[in-house]
Parts: sequence; structure tokens; C-alpha cells
Amino acid sequence: MNKENNDFARGSAVAGLTVSEAVFDFLRRQGVERIFGNPGSTELPMFVDLPQSFSYVLGLQESIVVGMADAYAQLTGRPAFVNLHSAAGLGHAMGNIYTAFRNRAPLVITTGQQTRDLLPHDPFLFNESPTEFPKPYVKWACEPARAEDVPAAIARAFYIAMQPPRGPVIVSIPLDDWSRPAQPVLERRLSTVLGCDPEALERIAGQIDAAKEPVLVVGPGVDSDDAWFSTVRLAEKLQAKVWVSPISARCSFPERHPLFAGFLPAHQPGLSDCLAPADYVLVLGAPVFTYHFPGSGGHLREGTGLGLISDDPRHVTGAALGDAMLSNIRLATEQLGDRVRSRAARADGPARVIRRIEAPAGITPDFLFQTLDDVRSPQSIIVEESPSTRSTMHDHFPIERPRGFFATASGGLGYGLPAAVGAALTRPEHPVILIIGDGSSLYAIQALWSAAEYDADLLIVVLNNGGYEALRGIARTESAPRIDGVGIGHIDFVAIAQAQGCAATRCERGAELNACLRDLLNRKGPRLLEVILSKEEGQA
Repeated sequence: MNKENNDFARGSAVAGLTVSEAVFDFLRRQGVERIFGNPGSTELPMFVDLPQSFSYVLGLQESIVVGMADAYAQLTGRPAFVNLHSAAGLGHAMGNIYTAFRNRAPLVITTGQQTRDLLPHDPFLFNESPTEFPKPYVKWACEPARAEDVPAAIARAFYIAMQPPRGPVIVSIPLDDWSRPAQPVLERRLSTVLGCDPEALERIAGQIDAAKEPVLVVGPGVDSDDAWFSTVRLAEKLQAKVWVSPISARCSFPERHPLFAGFLPAHQPGLSDCLAPADYVLVLGAPVFTYHFPGSGGHLREGTGLGLISDDPRHVTGAALGDAMLSNIRLATEQLGDRVRSRAARADGPARVIRRIEAPAGITPDFLFQTLDDVRSPQSIIVEESPSTRSTMHDHFPIERPRGFFATASGGLGYGLPAAVGAALTRPEHPVILIIGDGSSLYAIQALWSAAEYDADLLIVVLNNGGYEALRGIARTESAPRIDGVGIGHIDFVAIAQAQGCAATRCERGAELNACLRDLLNRKGPRLLEVILSKEEGQA
């Protein structure tokens, strides 16, 4: 290492060092290689003489930028660096910033600001309240008081984004700060793993051992904490059935495993019924519990014990019942696996059986997922945003690998397509498949341009039923004879994809689906398949 680099690493004064140089040196030391952004005039000084070690990934709208970065952060487990255009760009991005907050994706977001001398005069393109605008859906927001404080603010943003629970942070930077003098950021190492409380761990282990029928409920925190394999080991030692927490945005247990029981519904009576055979429930990396629809009765049957382990204080403090421990889930499940007693193999066989269906004339969601499951690589990464077919996907399309499934934890649409592009750019060695409804895709359809521009190796499967089928389904359950504003027919997704540089085709016959999917999976680059679902049976 030469003297200049030594000075950077120690944080010593370097003659003539600018804010820009200090920031990019820090980013380089953090392993940042990509900047996800959509620049405007208030951000241009940041990119004057951008070091060649960084690549810029352009999204045509700011929500797309954040969605791509979210997938990068979740797949790598490292902060993604994002650049947005002042208040307007931040406003465009807020939907997916909220999703990143719920996904616990560590994003360091910079937003441009007008020059400091203009700020007292309410200038064009300024952000009046840059630290208040994104709250409460960022962990921290800052506009440094002085230009020379910008590098330290960026560093602190990185540290905060990675502390559990991970999430997005924002730094607002006036455009004239980048050329001002600065000091290097000191080299530091921060732990980001919460240890176990030995007393709490022993208490939970004792409760498990005292139970006759313990059950595990796994949430997205299991996958994000790299606790997949330690959770499988714990379940096998206990011979405990494993349920997925309601509306989980990640896969945290192999879904063909004989102990895998299924997916808990997001309403009280159904959830309580699923867990009724258990006398003790251990929830890992999820709230207790997430509901979508109202219901009456208790969360669990009377007399059922509950324990919760999560590294998110909101889960621990917000639980309606049970004992809780704040901890990294991998550490906790590893130690529990060593402490609890082994149990004899179950005599009741697999908890769940996947049944095959015959090919219909048209294409129904269940046949689509069955066929896609037949032809996909086991190493595929799946991104999903088709709300009305989620339960059908669960029935016919099991996920079997860690960091192999991503969805929106917020329920907001417009995440899936940019997230799939981000996943393909981050993990080019793995096939990436996006399953998305026609309505969902249109929230961020210009992400297809980024897929084509950066040659993302990605298969996009658009389930087209001409409308917002999830809303139609809810209306049917509530006996609403008719609702307006849910039909979106007359859209040619093949033409839209081709116009943005992606290969595209269409399929509407069940007999042709297998060959069509195999052909597309054998190709490279971004390609889109529009699947026309049977009108009398299809829902997407």
C-alpha cells in the first residue's frame, strides 16, 4: 500500500482532499462497486470524474432504482448505495423505500440538495425538510451541517443501515459540498450480530423440552440471518412441524421437507386452527402475528405456550403473548439445537403432499406453477408479485434454497420487476425468474429498459387476466356484485417488452406451455413470457 492509501485508511489529513474523494474512498473500502441511481442537476457534481472502479446502474424512475438496490442488498447482505434526485425523486421512490424498510434491506440513499447559499431562499429543486420527508420509513436521515461532515455522515449511514433490524437510511447533500475540503473517514469495524441472552435461551429450551407437540413458525428473519440450515437442524432434532409466518416475503425452510406443514393464513381463526395441535409454538424471525383480515378469538388455543426469537425489537415488544428474546436467529437456533432433547421420528408421514394436475386446454395458475416447477433449475432465484396467485404458487411451486425467494413485505406493488432486475445483476450465475401479475407489472414497467440496457439474465412471466384479480377475489368473498376500476385489458405486454429491448413471446394453450418455458429458460438475457390465463378459471 502506498503512502496516500495508508493515509486514507488511517483517516490522516490528505492535502487537497475533497468531499467527493473522501466519500468514494470510503465506499471503495466498504466494497461498493455499483451505484443505483437516477441523477438530476442537484446530483451531477457527485459524478464528476467518477472513479472507474464504480459502475452506475440507471433506473428510469426512482422507485425502480430503489427496487433494484433492495434486491442487491438482500442477496449480498451488504448495503446498496443509492442516489436520488432531491425531493421529487425521493417522493417517486417512497413506495419502494417503504418496502425496503419492511424488507429490512440495508440501503444507503443519498439525495441531492440545492447549494447552501440558496437554501434560505426556497430555491427551485430544493428539499425543504430532507430529514423529515422520508420518516418513519427510514432508520436515520441526515443533512450534514457542514460540507466537511458529509464523509462522516455517509459512514454513519452505512453503520446504521447494517445494525439489526437492517433498513434504509438517507443523507441529503447540497450540490456544492462535493468539491469542498474534507478529511478521510477513519477505518472502523462494527459488529452487526446480536448475541443470545443465556438465561432467556435456557428458558425457551426448557419450554420446548417440556412440550409434547412443539411447532416452529419461521419468518423472513430466518433467511436474512443465514439461519436456514440451523433451523432445519433444530426442526429435525425436535421432529417439529414447520409453518411459514403469514405473508412472509422470503423462504426460510425447504418446502419439500417432510416436516414442512405449509403457510399460515393472515387471519386469526385460520391461523389458530392451523396451530391447534401444538402445545408450544416457537416463532423465529417474524411478528406474532401479521394479519390482513379481521377475525375473532385468540391467537392460539388456550394453554398453548409461545416463544419468540428475533433481532427486531418491534417483533419482541409488539408480540401479543409469549416470552421473547432479542437475538441473531442463527446464533439462537444453533445453540437451541445443541440444548434441546432429540425426539423419535414422526409416524404420521409428510406434513404436506403436493398433488399433480392434468393439463387443461387453456392455462390455469395451478398448471402454470406445476409446469414451471417441472422445468426450472433448482438453483433459480424466484421473485414474486402476483397477489391473487400467491396461495396457488405455494401449493404447486415449492422453494428449496436459502436466498431463493423474494417478494414485497409491504404489500405495495411496483417492487417485483425492478427487484428481479436487481437480483439478475447481482447473481448472474443463478437463473432468475419473476412471476408477476399483469396489474403489478405496470407499476414499474420501465424497469424492462434497465434489464435490456444491462443485459440482465432474467425470465419474466406475466400472468395476464386483464385486471386486478386480487381485488375481484376480495370483492367475491364480501359478496360485492360489482366493483369498478379493476379491469386493465387491451395491453400488449409482448410489444411493451420488445419496445424496451427485451425478447418476448406469448402463450395461451396448456399443451404448449412446457415447450415454451423450456425454450425461454435455455436463452440468455432479459426475456418476457406473457401467459394468457383461462378467463373462466384463471386468476392473477
